[in-house]
Amino acid sequence: MSELATESLWAKVESQKAVNPGMYGSFDFTVVPERFADQPGDVTQLGEATEKQRQAILSNRERVEVIRAYSMMGDLVADAYAALMRQYGFRALVDMLVQACDSGVESVAGAPPELAAFIADMERKPDWVDMALVEEGARIDRNSAANFGPFIIRGAFIATFMNKYSALPMAITNTLSSETAGRRVKETATFFSTSVLPGALERYGPGFKAAAMVRLMHSMVRANILRRPGDWDQRVYGFPIPQVDQMPAGLIPIFLLSYKMIAEGRTEFTREERARVELARYRCFLLGLPEELLADTPQGIVDLMSTRAATLRQDYDDNICGELLRATMAADLRASDSLAETVHAFFERAMAKLFFLRSFMGGDRAKAAAIGVDIGVGDLIVAGAAGAFVAARIGLFALASRLPGLRDIADRRLVAKIEKQLAGYGKAHFTTDATSYRSRQGAGDLAADPSPL
Repeated sequence: MSELATESLWAKVESQKAVNPGMYGSFDFTVVPERFADQPGDVTQLGEATEKQRQAILSNRERVEVIRAYSMMGDLVADAYAALMRQYGFRALVDMLVQACDSGVESVAGAPPELAAFIADMERKPDWVDMALVEEGARIDRNSAANFGPFIIRGAFIATFMNKYSALPMAITNTLSSETAGRRVKETATFFSTSVLPGALERYGPGFKAAAMVRLMHSMVRANILRRPGDWDQRVYGFPIPQVDQMPAGLIPIFLLSYKMIAEGRTEFTREERARVELARYRCFLLGLPEELLADTPQGIVDLMSTRAATLRQDYDDNICGELLRATMAADLRASDSLAETVHAFFERAMAKLFFLRSFMGGDRAKAAAIGVDIGVGDLIVAGAAGAFVAARIGLFALASRLPGLRDIADRRLVAKIEKQLAGYGKAHFTTDATSYRSRQGAGDLAADPSPL
């Protein structure tokens, strides 16, 4: 990145103050927060990498600067729309956005220009996107979404709050009861499952609307958090829900794919791999991620994700991370009390525990128990049995997808299975209510500011 490009990027970051003074007028974009860690010896999310490996990543100062800039960047168009809450009210903004997604902005009487700009930004097709490849990627990913997704939704959600610097927004929005945590898990699962349905990411598809709702929810959280300076110290936590914190959820599958490819000495995606990458990148684009964070090569994807990890300070705060973790583990994700749902929940919870143990505890069950997650030998046996069952189903559907006589039949089965799962998750509202937010200073502080922005 040239010096001119760097200046342009930071000008875009700092423009948030002028473009949206209601949200960012008092935010100091010159402050480097504690969360951003680019000095030798800093403990970061890069995990087991050696300091030499981390310094090799940080030696690319242009890439570090991109990550630093987008760690201070929100969503210009969605934030501008969310800033209208005082004028229109929370419910009116949601209703207008839903109608605009379903029937077009022109169908919304008195639609504010901020809504038109928001939808236009999502309707814009980037030069690189190939919608035929996106559809192919969705078809490929339907197998794992239908057969593996229901067993990992809890475990994958846990990954988003094992660091206090990125988890605090969820703690403030009160995702700390098992009921609220369960709803957020289901909403996350709903978005990603919806996105792989046929035509879901087309202009009037359900994935397009879900992406718009997720963007508005994130913007509303930003707006409400920034009105609570007692709960949000920008010198410590920086920018609430910055663009770089959207990367893991949207890009982790293709990051793992790319990482494996590089280890194998491969530098080019196959046709099927490219389709999965195209799906992930376009889905992230609809969620508002800037194209500078959406690399299209294995090395580029690994480099950007690794740089984010190498500059995000790691700290586990039990009052933030621990409470979120325990609430999510305790959440009842069943759609009903039926025998089938109860059996699925039994295996799903065991797999979530195994995921957590391997991904965050280094296999140390005593360490997991110390923060409230007891994992017994029985859990490991159950998780192993469930994993074998899931792997077998995925393998059978993968085989069927390669046989001309079975390909379409198998795909219809997968679509029906995903639609049934979505019905079980219930209607996803993708909303946030400031009246339920939890003060870090104590529940009593909520009464001082009971109204949404």
